[in-house]
Amino acid sequence: MKLVADASLRRFDDGRTVAGGSPYRILRLTARGSELLDEWLAGKPVTSQNPLVRRLVRSGMVHPQHETGSLRAEDVTVVIPVRGPRPSALLDALAGMRVLLVDDGSPTPIPGAAVRHDTPRGPGAARNAGWRLADTPLVAFLDADTVPEPGWLDPLLRHFDDPDVAAVAPRVRSRKGDSALERFERTCSPLDLGERPGPVRAGSRISYVPTAALLVRTETLVELGGFDESLRFGEDVDLIWRLTARHQARYEPAAIVEHAPRPSWPALLRQRYGYGCSAGPLGSRHGENVAPVRLSLWSALVWLLVILGRHRSALVVTGAAAVLLTRKLGAFGIPVRESITLAVRGNLGAARLLADCAGRAWAPLAIPPLLLSKRGRLVLAFVAARHLAEPRELDPLRHALARVAEDAAYGCGVLRGALRERSTTALRPVLTDRGGRASVPVGGDPA
Repeated sequence: MKLVADASLRRFDDGRTVAGGSPYRILRLTARGSELLDEWLAGKPVTSQNPLVRRLVRSGMVHPQHETGSLRAEDVTVVIPVRGPRPSALLDALAGMRVLLVDDGSPTPIPGAAVRHDTPRGPGAARNAGWRLADTPLVAFLDADTVPEPGWLDPLLRHFDDPDVAAVAPRVRSRKGDSALERFERTCSPLDLGERPGPVRAGSRISYVPTAALLVRTETLVELGGFDESLRFGEDVDLIWRLTARHQARYEPAAIVEHAPRPSWPALLRQRYGYGCSAGPLGSRHGENVAPVRLSLWSALVWLLVILGRHRSALVVTGAAAVLLTRKLGAFGIPVRESITLAVRGNLGAARLLADCAGRAWAPLAIPPLLLSKRGRLVLAFVAARHLAEPRELDPLRHALARVAEDAAYGCGVLRGALRERSTTALRPVLTDRGGRASVPVGGDPA
């Protein structure tokens, strides 16, 4: 395989200090390690089991690029949970592959289904019933309303030549359409994780991947016991977090699967509400993984002071944090200017994270008190206006209104889930004592 640099990768001190990834990391390399990284980024093939390669790939600073792979389509069983009409378009796209349909209590039995549940038991139970019949090394989960693009499987299969990789997910894009809803989902679907590849890990840029389309080692499903069937929503996030606690998972946007948008705006809001309801149970199972926001104590203090109107104090705290970060990073060859830039970006990023949280996970709790004061209403205006900077196909007003509505639906679900679980885990922020948005573990890999 070869390595390609992530957009976040930066190098300092003649290449011996590398920074980037998600969460943001800084690694100090030996002189030989720096030379090897130069060679790899220039295109020299490398093995995934090299310790330095593994560390760089797992951090998200670089990404593996596999030109070939040993596994083929015949090594995959596709499991499709269905509750409704037979998914003809999907089955046509999978012609020649081994496919198991699981009828999850459809009103009219689906012809050719390998398993039929008399009553609906949910997607987790349907997927479990399917993969347990598989006798191939890999299982692909595809939702009935998806259709993979030609060539979708090969980019995923190549990752499994790395024995540490247990799951790979393609990009799931909402199907193109002309209606306002279809155009909105095309740019704002929660299933679409973007065009950048990366490792999947809680608390990182790609903190989960949906099982609307996912390729997994069968032996890993056996090890984990499959999906938690008690979860109606969030069963895919639960599986991924249990998997990544032991193994590696990758997101590969070179493979694309199209997903049907919701049939109506009320259906979209019900879906987002359901996603929010899963946060409570997930918090009970995975703790801080489900935190609505992660930021440093410094950034939290800065923006608390801004909201309270203590702007001078906020500037003082920002300056103090920048000085401390400059001293800390200077020991690893990072220039003062870059350290200050990181501090500023960290605080600006924290503002966006807090705005996302206030308008989304905390919306039912945050919006009423903020409406009571002029300063609070200004904060809410910023919270709503942040959507105007997003990629969109709708006009700005309709896009912003749709985003505010879906955020509020999600937040109501989060609150409902937290009350059901009698736990505030899904509402509590995670604060760190490190400057900037992300933690900065420092280390080196002798090569």
